[in-house]
Amino acid sequence: MTADTLDIHLVNHTTSNAVFATVTGLAIDRGNAWFLLRSDGKTPYYPAAPSEILQPLTENCAIQLAGPGETRVITIPRIAGGRIYLSIDKPITFLLNPGPALVEPSVTNPTDANYHTNWSFMEFTYNHDQLYANISYVDFVGFPIALTLTTSAGAEKKVLGLARGGPERIAAGLAAQQDKDGQKWGDLVVKDDKGNLLRILSPNQGIVLNPSLFSGYFEPYIEDVWSHYRQHDLKLDTQCHFGVVSGSVNKHGECLTVDGLEFTKPTTRDIFNASSGPFQTGPDAKRNAIIPRLNAEFNRSVLLSCDCEVPSRKRGEYYRHDVTNHYARLVHDANVDGRGYAHPYDDVAASGGEDHSGFVNDGAPQKLAVIVGGEGD
Repeated sequence: MTADTLDIHLVNHTTSNAVFATVTGLAIDRGNAWFLLRSDGKTPYYPAAPSEILQPLTENCAIQLAGPGETRVITIPRIAGGRIYLSIDKPITFLLNPGPALVEPSVTNPTDANYHTNWSFMEFTYNHDQLYANISYVDFVGFPIALTLTTSAGAEKKVLGLARGGPERIAAGLAAQQDKDGQKWGDLVVKDDKGNLLRILSPNQGIVLNPSLFSGYFEPYIEDVWSHYRQHDLKLDTQCHFGVVSGSVNKHGECLTVDGLEFTKPTTRDIFNASSGPFQTGPDAKRNAIIPRLNAEFNRSVLLSCDCEVPSRKRGEYYRHDVTNHYARLVHDANVDGRGYAHPYDDVAASGGEDHSGFVNDGAPQKLAVIVGGEGD
């Protein structure tokens, strides 16, 4: 069992003296009530429900980090669905709705108070069994963040995060890809009014802002996949008690049928958002086990090069097809160790394969260090 509290070391590897953190989540030991950590870095704040929408917090929850090269230690209780939001130059604004419900910053709402703020985040859950923490680029890429977890045995587990200059490399790569295939990859790059890079949106979030973005992009590849599996059988390892299941496309080319379950032909938007069309989860546990593996391999464009075996063991083939999630390709290339969630099911890997998603975990951790600005070149 984990300890009642956990120390988190916030390490400032930026050049700024104005770096702020806000810790949010659901307090497990208080009935999953909304939790924020006050600015002293140790006192919990459980907000009450306001009577009207978009009300300010009643406590200061902006934790200022120590200066460049220095560390500030904060302490959290057990939290589910936790996030540490980080920002440079100014704190993030959080609001409350009746419920209470926490209004978090948005990268797809230009009227949001934080839209022009340079911010990012990491995710974690600290429950009775373990700490699980990861960095995520599912929605966007911000400034580099790295993680170091000290385990109960004193060992260190690390996610090295983006290299310094990594966001700029991704932006340049997207511009080059746009020149190559004519798709608007460059529209994913968001700059401030001075022309400085703020963030890079994922394709899914880019489509939220501009629904016409990438229209029809994956469709030629989808047609090739459907044609391939009219001629070949798909073998999919559910990696749970359902075992390995098989499937094929019916003679009319309407559905991919996997172990009796039908999956309609996806669209580009279905692939990028991983939650619509054939990738919509529901009450069927077997379908829910198949969806992540199919969706991940569509994003990686390996369904024609995987020897009909999913998840693919050919990690070197990820993102090699001309039509692929080039945002994910560039994100992985820019990370020092190649790890980090770049699409919703990026944690999918062949059994016995290496982690691709960028997480650390331990059943009785001593501490977690969150390095703002990254630690790798």
